[in-house]
Amino acid sequence: MSLPQVHHITHPLVQHKLTLMRQKDRSTSGFRRLLNEISMLMAYEITRDIPTQLIEIETPLETMQAPVIDGKKTVFVSILRAGNGFLDGMLNVVPGARVGHVGLYRDPKTLVAVEYYFKMPSDMHERDVIVLDPMLATGNSAVAAVERLKECNPKSIRFVCLLAAPEGLKNFHGSHPDVPVYTAAIDRGLNEHGYIVPGLGDAGDRIFGTK
Repeated sequence: MSLPQVHHITHPLVQHKLTLMRQKDRSTSGFRRLLNEISMLMAYEITRDIPTQLIEIETPLETMQAPVIDGKKTVFVSILRAGNGFLDGMLNVVPGARVGHVGLYRDPKTLVAVEYYFKMPSDMHERDVIVLDPMLATGNSAVAAVERLKECNPKSIRFVCLLAAPEGLKNFHGSHPDVPVYTAAIDRGLNEHGYIVPGLGDAGDRIFGTK
């Protein structure tokens, strides 16, 4: 599936860990550990062109100008609650990033996203935002979260998910064609309950051991 603004991360390590996560008998602790590992690997791809600045350092031999990432300008925005499973791995790679949260739940009848929490760092107009949510299913939560974030006028927005459905990608880019999506897999589609198939189940339940 070739779509504009969709970056399919096909690195063998990412795909291997995703396969292990899909297995229904994977334990909660195992699932959580794999998600942490895969998020660190995905962070490498997502931050490939992250802004850097030169600072003066001293090596054992001499003084030099060397690049460092401008982590304080990066904001990881977790869509609660499953987005928090992505967060730790990303922060391991970019520890200087700020963190924002968007609380959304999906109405089980309409599948529409309803906001209940929104908290962002200050000076968002100076910051590059990376939105985290393991699943892009119907796309309604992602559309709502990014729409809300655009009110803060950040410098840029990227959306990161573990799995995406074609329906979710179409919905998301129908509303936000300017926002790139990074994903480890584009699955077949959605079932009658709005879950990604073949998928891996409910990411939040598998991360936190709930049903």
